[in-house]
Amino acid sequence: MNLNEMFDQAVPGYQDAEDDNTQLDSDATRKTRLTLKQINKLRRMLDLRNIEYREKLKKVQRQYAAPAGGMQPPM
Repeated sequence: MNLNEMFDQAVPGYQDAEDDNTQLDSDATRKTRLTLKQINKLRRMLDLRNIEYREKLKKVQRQYAAPAGGMQPPM
């Protein structure tokens, strides 16, 4: 979780609080089964985060790239 996720509004495609219907029970020993709808939502969330990660990498590469034009450092 990123720090800004705690303070900003939820981004569409990420986890929704109203969709979170997990119930912690000490007697429950079975794993919950994911539905196809839940699996597809997880896949979309992962795709969105991968796209954001790639965009962030592009920004960092541009920021730290060698300067264009062959400028020489000052003496």
